[in-house]
Amino acid sequence: MKTKPLSLYWKCQLIGWTIASLYWMLQGLLTGGFRLDLALLQLITDVLIYVLITHLYRNFSRNQHWQDLPLRSLFKRILPGIVVMGIIYTIVTVLKLYGIRLLFSLNSPQSLTDFFKENGLGIFMAGIRLMAIWLLAYHLYHYAKRELRLANQNAKLELNFKQAQLDNLYMQLNPHFLFNALNTIKSLSHSNPTAAGRGVDLLSELLRAGLYRGNAMLMPLEEELALVKDYLELEKMRMGERLTFKIESDASFSSIPVPRMSIQGLVENAVKHGIAVKKEGGFIHVLLSRKSEQLCIEVTSPGKLSRDHDKAGIGLTNLEERLQIIYTGNAQFEIYENEEGVCAVIKIPLR
Repeated sequence: MKTKPLSLYWKCQLIGWTIASLYWMLQGLLTGGFRLDLALLQLITDVLIYVLITHLYRNFSRNQHWQDLPLRSLFKRILPGIVVMGIIYTIVTVLKLYGIRLLFSLNSPQSLTDFFKENGLGIFMAGIRLMAIWLLAYHLYHYAKRELRLANQNAKLELNFKQAQLDNLYMQLNPHFLFNALNTIKSLSHSNPTAAGRGVDLLSELLRAGLYRGNAMLMPLEEELALVKDYLELEKMRMGERLTFKIESDASFSSIPVPRMSIQGLVENAVKHGIAVKKEGGFIHVLLSRKSEQLCIEVTSPGKLSRDHDKAGIGLTNLEERLQIIYTGNAQFEIYENEEGVCAVIKIPLR
Protein backbone atom coordinates (compact mmCIF):
# COMPACT_ATOMS: atom_id res chain seq x y z
CA MET A 1 0.00 0.00 0.00
CA LYS A 2 1.40 3.37 -1.07
CA THR A 3 2.03 5.73 1.85
CA LYS A 4 0.82 9.31 1.64
CA PRO A 5 3.72 11.81 1.47
CA LEU A 6 4.14 14.37 4.23
CA SER A 7 2.51 17.70 3.54
CA LEU A 8 4.56 20.91 3.35
CA TYR A 9 3.20 21.92 6.75
CA TRP A 10 4.49 18.80 8.50
CA LYS A 11 7.82 18.97 6.71
CA CYS A 12 8.31 22.54 7.88
CA GLN A 13 7.22 21.63 11.42
CA LEU A 14 9.61 18.71 11.78
CA ILE A 15 12.55 20.33 10.00
CA GLY A 16 12.13 23.69 11.74
CA TRP A 17 11.94 22.38 15.29
CA THR A 18 14.68 19.81 14.64
CA ILE A 19 17.02 22.59 13.47
CA ALA A 20 16.15 24.67 16.55
CA SER A 21 16.82 21.71 18.84
CA LEU A 22 20.13 20.96 17.09
CA TYR A 23 21.12 24.58 17.64
CA TRP A 24 20.40 24.21 21.35
CA MET A 25 22.37 20.96 21.34
CA LEU A 26 25.33 22.79 19.76
CA GLN A 27 25.14 25.43 22.47
CA GLY A 28 25.31 22.68 25.11
CA LEU A 29 28.30 21.13 23.35
CA LEU A 30 30.18 24.45 23.33
CA THR A 31 29.45 25.28 26.97
CA GLY A 32 30.79 21.97 28.26
CA GLY A 33 29.25 19.13 30.27
CA PHE A 34 27.80 17.62 27.08
CA ARG A 35 26.10 14.23 27.40
CA LEU A 36 24.92 12.45 24.28
CA ASP A 37 22.06 10.58 25.96
CA LEU A 38 20.79 13.79 27.54
CA ALA A 39 21.16 15.69 24.26
CA LEU A 40 19.19 13.08 22.32
CA LEU A 41 16.42 13.12 24.92
CA GLN A 42 16.29 16.90 24.74
CA LEU A 43 16.12 16.83 20.96
CA ILE A 44 13.31 14.28 20.85
CA THR A 45 11.25 15.94 23.57
CA ASP A 46 11.79 19.41 22.09
CA VAL A 47 10.57 18.38 18.66
CA LEU A 48 7.57 16.46 20.00
CA ILE A 49 6.45 19.08 22.53
CA TYR A 50 6.88 22.18 20.37
CA VAL A 51 5.34 20.56 17.32
CA LEU A 52 2.36 19.62 19.50
CA ILE A 53 2.01 23.16 20.93
CA THR A 54 2.16 24.88 17.54
CA HIS A 55 -0.09 22.28 15.94
CA LEU A 56 -2.75 22.89 18.59
CA TYR A 57 -2.49 26.60 17.87
CA ARG A 58 -2.86 25.91 14.16
CA ASN A 59 -6.05 23.90 14.76
CA PHE A 60 -7.44 26.66 16.99
CA SER A 61 -6.75 29.41 14.44
CA ARG A 62 -8.27 27.36 11.63
CA ASN A 63 -11.40 26.65 13.67
CA GLN A 64 -11.70 30.41 14.26
CA HIS A 65 -11.16 31.04 10.52
CA TRP A 66 -8.28 33.43 11.16
CA GLN A 67 -6.87 32.49 7.75
CA ASP A 68 -9.79 34.34 6.14
CA LEU A 69 -9.23 37.62 8.00
CA PRO A 70 -7.79 40.77 6.44
CA LEU A 71 -4.20 41.55 7.41
CA ARG A 72 -5.02 44.23 10.01
CA SER A 73 -7.56 42.06 11.84
CA LEU A 74 -5.15 39.13 11.66
CA PHE A 75 -2.34 41.06 13.35
CA LYS A 76 -4.70 42.10 16.16
CA ARG A 77 -5.03 38.40 16.97
CA ILE A 78 -1.44 37.39 16.29
CA LEU A 79 0.12 39.83 18.80
CA PRO A 80 -1.76 38.54 21.88
CA GLY A 81 -1.38 35.04 20.44
CA ILE A 82 2.41 35.43 20.58
CA VAL A 83 2.23 36.37 24.26
CA VAL A 84 -0.06 33.47 25.11
CA MET A 85 2.10 31.03 23.15
CA GLY A 86 5.20 32.44 24.88
CA ILE A 87 3.64 31.78 28.29
CA ILE A 88 2.67 28.23 27.28
CA TYR A 89 6.18 27.67 25.92
CA THR A 90 7.68 28.90 29.21
CA ILE A 91 5.53 26.67 31.40
CA VAL A 92 6.08 23.56 29.29
CA THR A 93 9.82 24.17 28.90
CA VAL A 94 10.37 24.81 32.62
CA LEU A 95 8.50 21.62 33.53
CA LYS A 96 10.41 19.65 30.90
CA LEU A 97 13.84 20.90 31.99
CA TYR A 98 13.06 20.45 35.66
CA GLY A 99 11.79 16.91 35.06
CA ILE A 100 14.95 15.99 33.11
CA ARG A 101 17.12 17.39 35.90
CA LEU A 102 15.28 15.26 38.44
CA LEU A 103 15.45 12.19 36.17
CA PHE A 104 19.19 12.50 35.60
CA SER A 105 19.95 13.90 39.10
CA LEU A 106 21.60 16.98 37.65
CA ASN A 107 22.98 19.68 39.98
CA SER A 108 21.91 20.10 43.58
CA PRO A 109 18.29 19.59 44.61
CA GLN A 110 16.24 22.68 43.81
CA SER A 111 12.56 23.40 44.16
CA LEU A 112 10.46 24.00 41.06
CA THR A 113 9.70 27.51 42.29
CA ASP A 114 13.36 28.41 42.64
CA PHE A 115 14.15 26.86 39.28
CA PHE A 116 11.37 28.93 37.66
CA LYS A 117 12.59 32.16 39.30
CA GLU A 118 16.11 31.50 38.11
CA ASN A 119 15.31 30.50 34.51
CA GLY A 120 11.74 31.58 33.78
CA LEU A 121 12.42 35.05 32.35
CA GLY A 122 15.12 33.85 29.95
CA ILE A 123 12.94 30.98 28.76
CA PHE A 124 9.97 33.33 28.35
CA MET A 125 11.98 35.77 26.19
CA ALA A 126 13.25 32.88 24.07
CA GLY A 127 9.68 31.59 23.75
CA ILE A 128 8.40 34.99 22.63
CA ARG A 129 11.04 35.13 19.91
CA LEU A 130 10.42 31.59 18.71
CA MET A 131 6.63 31.84 18.74
CA ALA A 132 6.72 35.23 17.03
CA ILE A 133 8.79 33.73 14.23
CA TRP A 134 6.53 30.67 13.97
CA LEU A 135 3.21 32.56 14.06
CA LEU A 136 4.31 35.24 11.62
CA ALA A 137 5.76 32.70 9.19
CA TYR A 138 2.65 30.51 9.40
CA HIS A 139 0.09 33.28 8.97
CA LEU A 140 1.99 35.28 6.38
CA TYR A 141 2.46 32.14 4.29
CA HIS A 142 -1.26 31.44 4.36
CA TYR A 143 -2.09 35.11 3.77
CA ALA A 144 0.15 35.18 0.69
CA LYS A 145 -1.32 31.87 -0.48
CA ARG A 146 -4.85 33.24 -0.03
CA GLU A 147 -4.00 36.42 -1.95
CA LEU A 148 -2.63 34.36 -4.83
CA ARG A 149 -5.75 32.18 -4.80
CA LEU A 150 -8.02 35.24 -4.81
CA ALA A 151 -5.97 36.82 -7.59
CA ASN A 152 -6.36 33.66 -9.65
CA GLN A 153 -10.08 33.53 -8.92
CA ASN A 154 -10.51 37.20 -9.84
CA ALA A 155 -8.56 36.67 -13.04
CA LYS A 156 -10.71 33.67 -13.91
CA LEU A 157 -13.86 35.59 -13.05
CA GLU A 158 -12.73 38.49 -15.22
CA LEU A 159 -12.11 36.11 -18.12
CA ASN A 160 -15.49 34.47 -17.62
CA PHE A 161 -17.15 37.85 -17.47
CA LYS A 162 -15.42 38.96 -20.66
CA GLN A 163 -16.61 35.74 -22.27
CA ALA A 164 -20.14 36.48 -21.06
CA GLN A 165 -19.87 39.95 -22.58
CA LEU A 166 -18.67 38.44 -25.85
CA ASP A 167 -21.47 35.86 -25.77
CA ASN A 168 -24.01 38.58 -25.10
CA LEU A 169 -22.56 40.84 -27.77
CA TYR A 170 -22.47 37.93 -30.21
CA MET A 171 -26.14 37.28 -29.58
CA GLN A 172 -26.91 40.93 -30.19
CA LEU A 173 -24.66 41.17 -33.26
CA ASN A 174 -25.67 37.75 -34.53
CA PRO A 175 -26.59 38.28 -38.21
CA HIS A 176 -29.87 36.41 -37.78
CA PHE A 177 -30.81 38.42 -34.70
CA LEU A 178 -29.91 41.74 -36.36
CA PHE A 179 -31.54 40.75 -39.63
CA ASN A 180 -34.75 39.72 -37.88
CA ALA A 181 -34.79 42.81 -35.66
CA LEU A 182 -34.08 45.22 -38.53
CA ASN A 183 -36.53 43.46 -40.81
CA THR A 184 -39.19 43.75 -38.11
CA ILE A 185 -38.44 47.44 -37.65
CA LYS A 186 -38.52 47.98 -41.43
CA SER A 187 -41.93 46.34 -41.78
CA LEU A 188 -43.28 48.33 -38.84
CA SER A 189 -41.99 51.59 -40.27
CA HIS A 190 -44.79 51.51 -42.85
CA SER A 191 -47.63 50.06 -40.82
CA ASN A 192 -46.79 51.38 -37.35
CA PRO A 193 -44.08 54.07 -37.24
CA THR A 194 -44.44 54.45 -33.49
CA ALA A 195 -43.73 50.75 -32.92
CA ALA A 196 -40.82 50.97 -35.38
CA GLY A 197 -39.33 53.82 -33.38
CA ARG A 198 -39.75 51.77 -30.23
CA GLY A 199 -37.98 48.86 -31.91
CA VAL A 200 -35.03 51.09 -32.76
CA ASP A 201 -34.84 52.24 -29.14
CA LEU A 202 -34.93 48.66 -27.85
CA LEU A 203 -32.25 47.46 -30.27
CA SER A 204 -29.96 50.39 -29.48
CA GLU A 205 -30.38 49.78 -25.74
CA LEU A 206 -29.46 46.11 -26.11
CA LEU A 207 -26.40 47.00 -28.15
CA ARG A 208 -25.44 49.69 -25.65
CA ALA A 209 -25.73 47.19 -22.80
CA GLY A 210 -23.24 44.90 -24.52
CA LEU A 211 -20.81 47.60 -25.56
CA TYR A 212 -20.87 50.44 -23.03
CA ARG A 213 -21.95 49.14 -19.63
CA GLY A 214 -18.37 48.92 -18.35
CA ASN A 215 -16.84 45.98 -16.47
CA ALA A 216 -19.29 45.67 -13.58
CA MET A 217 -19.80 41.98 -12.85
CA LEU A 218 -22.87 42.61 -10.70
CA MET A 219 -25.76 44.91 -11.39
CA PRO A 220 -28.99 45.78 -9.53
CA LEU A 221 -31.79 43.35 -10.27
CA GLU A 222 -34.06 46.10 -11.61
CA GLU A 223 -31.47 46.98 -14.30
CA GLU A 224 -31.05 43.35 -15.30
CA LEU A 225 -34.83 42.92 -15.55
CA ALA A 226 -35.11 46.11 -17.61
CA LEU A 227 -32.68 44.59 -20.09
CA VAL A 228 -34.69 41.35 -20.14
CA LYS A 229 -37.91 43.27 -20.80
CA ASP A 230 -36.28 45.18 -23.69
CA TYR A 231 -35.08 41.95 -25.25
CA LEU A 232 -38.43 40.18 -24.90
CA GLU A 233 -40.35 43.21 -26.17
CA LEU A 234 -38.15 43.37 -29.27
CA GLU A 235 -38.55 39.63 -29.89
CA LYS A 236 -42.31 39.93 -29.43
CA MET A 237 -42.39 42.57 -32.18
CA ARG A 238 -40.93 39.94 -34.49
CA MET A 239 -42.86 36.88 -33.28
CA GLY A 240 -46.15 38.56 -32.47
CA GLU A 241 -48.64 36.29 -30.70
CA ARG A 242 -46.21 33.37 -30.85
CA LEU A 243 -44.36 34.88 -27.89
CA THR A 244 -45.99 35.77 -24.62
CA PHE A 245 -44.16 36.42 -21.40
CA LYS A 246 -44.59 37.47 -17.82
CA ILE A 247 -42.02 38.76 -15.32
CA GLU A 248 -42.92 38.53 -11.63
CA SER A 249 -40.70 40.19 -9.04
CA ASP A 250 -41.20 41.89 -5.71
CA ALA A 251 -40.26 45.57 -5.56
CA SER A 252 -38.11 44.86 -2.50
CA PHE A 253 -35.75 42.83 -4.70
CA SER A 254 -34.91 45.75 -7.00
CA SER A 255 -31.58 46.70 -5.43
CA ILE A 256 -30.28 43.15 -4.93
CA PRO A 257 -27.10 42.70 -6.99
CA VAL A 258 -27.16 39.82 -9.46
CA PRO A 259 -24.55 38.63 -11.97
CA ARG A 260 -24.77 40.81 -15.02
CA MET A 261 -26.51 39.27 -18.05
CA SER A 262 -27.40 36.15 -16.04
CA ILE A 263 -31.20 36.34 -16.34
CA GLN A 264 -30.97 37.74 -19.85
CA GLY A 265 -28.82 34.77 -20.87
CA LEU A 266 -31.42 32.33 -19.57
CA VAL A 267 -34.21 34.20 -21.37
CA GLU A 268 -32.26 34.25 -24.63
CA ASN A 269 -31.83 30.48 -24.34
CA ALA A 270 -35.55 30.12 -23.68
CA VAL A 271 -36.43 32.11 -26.82
CA LYS A 272 -33.87 30.34 -28.98
CA HIS A 273 -34.50 26.76 -27.87
CA GLY A 274 -38.08 26.97 -26.60
CA ILE A 275 -40.09 29.53 -28.58
CA ALA A 276 -38.35 29.91 -31.93
CA VAL A 277 -38.36 26.17 -32.69
CA LYS A 278 -42.10 25.75 -32.03
CA LYS A 279 -44.55 26.77 -34.72
CA GLU A 280 -47.12 27.81 -32.16
CA GLY A 281 -44.53 29.59 -30.00
CA GLY A 282 -45.13 29.62 -26.28
CA PHE A 283 -45.03 31.38 -22.94
CA ILE A 284 -41.91 32.46 -21.01
CA HIS A 285 -42.32 32.94 -17.29
CA VAL A 286 -39.67 34.75 -15.27
CA LEU A 287 -40.35 34.40 -11.54
CA LEU A 288 -38.27 35.84 -8.72
CA SER A 289 -38.97 34.78 -5.16
CA ARG A 290 -37.31 34.62 -1.79
CA LYS A 291 -36.73 31.19 -0.30
CA SER A 292 -35.09 31.20 3.09
CA GLU A 293 -31.97 33.37 2.70
CA GLN A 294 -31.77 32.94 -1.07
CA LEU A 295 -33.06 34.82 -4.09
CA CYS A 296 -34.58 32.25 -6.45
CA ILE A 297 -34.70 33.16 -10.16
CA GLU A 298 -36.77 30.81 -12.34
CA VAL A 299 -37.10 31.03 -16.12
CA THR A 300 -39.67 28.59 -17.54
CA SER A 301 -40.28 28.01 -21.25
CA PRO A 302 -41.91 25.32 -23.42
CA GLY A 303 -39.94 22.42 -24.79
CA LYS A 304 -37.93 19.46 -23.61
CA LEU A 305 -34.35 18.96 -22.61
CA SER A 306 -32.14 17.19 -25.11
CA ARG A 307 -30.62 13.87 -24.14
CA ASP A 308 -27.19 15.45 -23.75
CA HIS A 309 -28.44 18.45 -21.76
CA ASP A 310 -25.83 17.70 -19.09
CA LYS A 311 -23.27 18.99 -21.59
CA ALA A 312 -24.16 22.63 -21.07
CA GLY A 313 -23.37 25.18 -23.75
CA ILE A 314 -20.69 27.82 -23.37
CA GLY A 315 -23.15 30.39 -22.02
CA LEU A 316 -24.57 28.17 -19.30
CA THR A 317 -21.14 26.79 -18.38
CA ASN A 318 -19.85 30.33 -18.10
CA LEU A 319 -22.80 31.27 -15.90
CA GLU A 320 -22.19 28.32 -13.57
CA GLU A 321 -18.50 29.24 -13.21
CA ARG A 322 -19.31 32.89 -12.51
CA LEU A 323 -21.82 31.90 -9.84
CA GLN A 324 -19.28 29.54 -8.27
CA ILE A 325 -16.59 32.22 -8.06
CA ILE A 326 -18.72 35.25 -7.14
CA TYR A 327 -20.60 33.46 -4.36
CA THR A 328 -17.78 31.06 -3.35
CA GLY A 329 -19.88 27.95 -3.83
CA ASN A 330 -22.99 29.33 -2.07
CA ALA A 331 -25.02 29.83 -5.27
CA GLN A 332 -26.77 27.13 -7.28
CA PHE A 333 -27.79 26.64 -10.89
CA GLU A 334 -29.91 23.85 -12.29
CA ILE A 335 -32.03 23.15 -15.34
CA TYR A 336 -34.74 20.51 -15.49
CA GLU A 337 -38.07 19.56 -17.04
CA ASN A 338 -41.41 20.10 -15.34
CA GLU A 339 -45.08 20.12 -16.37
CA GLU A 340 -44.72 23.54 -18.00
CA GLY A 341 -41.63 22.67 -20.02
CA VAL A 342 -38.02 23.50 -19.21
CA CYS A 343 -37.13 25.41 -16.06
CA ALA A 344 -33.74 27.05 -15.46
CA VAL A 345 -33.14 28.11 -11.85
CA ILE A 346 -30.51 30.33 -10.24
CA LYS A 347 -30.32 30.55 -6.45
CA ILE A 348 -28.04 33.20 -4.94
CA PRO A 349 -27.50 34.07 -1.27
CA LEU A 350 -29.10 37.30 -0.08
CA ARG A 351 -26.27 37.87 2.40
